[in-house]
Amino acid sequence: MDAWVRFSAQSQARERLCRAAQYACSLLGHALQRHGASPELQKQIRQLEGHLSLGRKLLRLGNSADALESAKRAVHLSDVVLRFCITVSHLNRALYFACDNVLWAGKSGLAPRVDQEKWAQRSFRYYLFSLIMNLSRDAYEIRLLMEQESSACSRRLKGSGGGVPGGTETGGLGAPGTPEGGLPQLALKLRLQVLLLARVLRGHPPLLLDVVRNACDLFIPLDKLGLWRCGPGIVGLCGLVSSILSILTLICPWLRLKP
Repeated sequence: MDAWVRFSAQSQARERLCRAAQYACSLLGHALQRHGASPELQKQIRQLEGHLSLGRKLLRLGNSADALESAKRAVHLSDVVLRFCITVSHLNRALYFACDNVLWAGKSGLAPRVDQEKWAQRSFRYYLFSLIMNLSRDAYEIRLLMEQESSACSRRLKGSGGGVPGGTETGGLGAPGTPEGGLPQLALKLRLQVLLLARVLRGHPPLLLDVVRNACDLFIPLDKLGLWRCGPGIVGLCGLVSSILSILTLICPWLRLKP
């Protein structure tokens, strides 16, 4: 209960709840359309989705300044790759929120002459760039953790007097250049890498949640920009999953990837 009270007190919490409800409406509307629901009910769901979207834009007013402040803090990170990925991501988020504010002004009637289609395309383009930077940062952190885990495993094997499984160093699977050994060795290395990746992600829940959330969010701008049409059902499902994960990181701050 205390966690929920802290969650509801945060300014981002209401926006995340509205986002989850919006994409739930998108998923529900797609399901109703597939099952032949009445047009009136489908219209009501679409209207509710539109109202939630407009409410989210109102709640995000001023988020550009927050994103710029986050970018200023990221500039001082010691790791060059993290500094680049996080800073560029926050700058794109700031531009995305700025375009979103213009869209809110157009949809609310404050600026009726705004070309909403053009500004929507701009906002989703900046959103896509931000997600690409986030996933690049995730991939970099995964590579570092896999290297650390691999080194730790090698030290443990040397300390216990063990060797590489399957005799890959002694030629048990054949020489690397021979047809007899090349393919089995490649399959073994791939299997070991997959197991290592699973172990790293299992041992670092914040990184795992960030990867899943960014991967789900990626489908939204790809669909809106026409780069990969996946349909309202997939967009609604991915948006709902990423929203739930975002809410989870607000309720449990230790699940948020840092820095």
